[in-house]
Amino acid sequence: MATNPVFYPNVSRVPSQTGNVSESRKNPGESAIQKGEFDDSLNQAIDRSNIKEMKLNQPNLDQAGQGLKFSAHATQRLRERQIHFDPETMMRMNDAINKADAKGVQDTLVLTDKAALIVSVPNRTVVTAMDKNNLNGNVFTNIDGAVII
Repeated sequence: MATNPVFYPNVSRVPSQTGNVSESRKNPGESAIQKGEFDDSLNQAIDRSNIKEMKLNQPNLDQAGQGLKFSAHATQRLRERQIHFDPETMMRMNDAINKADAKGVQDTLVLTDKAALIVSVPNRTVVTAMDKNNLNGNVFTNIDGAVII
């Protein structure tokens, strides 16, 4: 008795050579999936997830059409230190970045009532954050300006 060296577990049919789903395996009303559609859908879902994470579900409050973003590092620090900003604070932070930009500042320290943030002004990106309780004794380097809001 000759045996087939290829084992297909739990399948009643071997997929066709073209890679298309056989007509008998389609769900009713489902069209054939083109190659790459799944990858595109997955990438879009990942992008949406990353955008939500980066913005921390906070509104985009920029007057100049450029939103304030948060780096992955800053997002992690804000989460770890349980720092949350209300829309008013976000607007004040945005105004602070606009002022720093008008003065030609590249990297600024933004002090709020809850936290200290290091912001890359040209990229409008919060690079890192520290809560108010841990500010004593810290030295902030690689900044060329500070804005207190």
